[in-house]
Amino acid sequence: MTDAGPATPEGPEALEGRRVLILGHGVAGRSAAEVTRELGGEAVTVDANGSADHRDVAELDLATFDVVMASPGFAPHSAAVRACQEAGLEIWSEMEFAWRVRRPGIPWVLVTGTNGKTTTTQMVGAIAAAGGLDVRVCGNMGIPVIHAGREESDLVAVEIASLQLHFSTTISPHAAVCLNADDDHTDWHGSLEAYRADKARVYRHTTVACVYPAADARVESMVADADVVEGARAVGVTLGAPGLGQLGLVEGLLVDRAFGDDRRRTALELGSVEDLAHLVAGDVPPYLVTNALSAAALARAVGVAPHAVRDGLRGFRLDAHRSAFVRDLDGVSYVDDSKATNAHAVEAAFGGRADRSVVWIAGGLAKGQEFDALVRSIAGRVRAAVLLGVDQAPLADALATHAPEIPVVPMAPGEDVMQRAVDAARGLAQPGDTVLLSPACASMDQFRSYADRGEAFTRVVEALGR
Repeated sequence: MTDAGPATPEGPEALEGRRVLILGHGVAGRSAAEVTRELGGEAVTVDANGSADHRDVAELDLATFDVVMASPGFAPHSAAVRACQEAGLEIWSEMEFAWRVRRPGIPWVLVTGTNGKTTTTQMVGAIAAAGGLDVRVCGNMGIPVIHAGREESDLVAVEIASLQLHFSTTISPHAAVCLNADDDHTDWHGSLEAYRADKARVYRHTTVACVYPAADARVESMVADADVVEGARAVGVTLGAPGLGQLGLVEGLLVDRAFGDDRRRTALELGSVEDLAHLVAGDVPPYLVTNALSAAALARAVGVAPHAVRDGLRGFRLDAHRSAFVRDLDGVSYVDDSKATNAHAVEAAFGGRADRSVVWIAGGLAKGQEFDALVRSIAGRVRAAVLLGVDQAPLADALATHAPEIPVVPMAPGEDVMQRAVDAARGLAQPGDTVLLSPACASMDQFRSYADRGEAFTRVVEALGR
């Protein structure tokens, strides 16, 4: 790691009298507009399909604006962003905006990664709360980060995506983690290399701990190359016995050799793998242990006591739509994993399943992904596949190439698509099988969100046979 002085935020007063162009009229855009006006600035909001005030960026005099807040719906190559850059305007992400207007003196911890962000961020919240901290958990869940950062609290735990890191420059977290950096959002970033470069930004200006999976050389190199505040250190997470400066496992116990006063000689016990057993049916999967250790490291970096890790994990519950069991019918299990919007998440959902035991419901917006590696990895466990969405071709082609023996049933778009998909999957399943909704794709082609997609699946499944 190289040393860099902490970034100096402009502070809430920076918006007073300033004219802010806000690209996006969703939750982030509305929050930014509200706070801009609250702090004495002027906000003009434009959304991806025009604007809230019936103007387009091309119709605006960009020279009259001081700064731009760009929501994730506006990619760097979008016409609106390019126009703002050509006009010489500084562009802030939602997270950068939130940092600039935050309440000072409250530590932030950041969680990014292709998968596991939400679970790990929520685990940080549970552990911190068990340790007596008043914590705000935000990002793609909970209250908007722009509002969370302005509230009085002891800690802000932020899930932050690569799309939100791209235009973030001055955020200086207490601690940060990149859980993994697999193929995702290449359509937005333009390339896999650009995607990973934006993920690496999570470690910039970190003040205490850069947490990383010790087995992932790619993420470890992100930490090594990061510009951090002097004194920040690398903290590895391993599923084996931890070395000095790491958290890991010893005979089923979660232990800490990174933050204890006597860490050179002893490991502090934080909890056990059994503290996670209530979250899943069967053995606790490795990814969930890694998430827990990462969350523990972030919490320990802000001074949370060891016992709070155990207490927080025991009381933690997984977010909905992540390998959530819906029901058993005629010997077939139905599982909602709608939150799996990329290939890596699907691989995790298939972990431990028997050969030819899964009827896989997949598809949606592919986001530029390729699925050859995924299909090669899971093909032996798939009995049949039912495909949804507008981007069926990448999945269908990968299945035809690498698993031509697997029956594939495409679903034409329509309001009843989930009903037809579940009916088709039910007809293909045999006793002992699992019908698994694990799409590997985004949902917005036919549903409002991954949650809406998962809820549609659950409603249909619960109504079967009634």
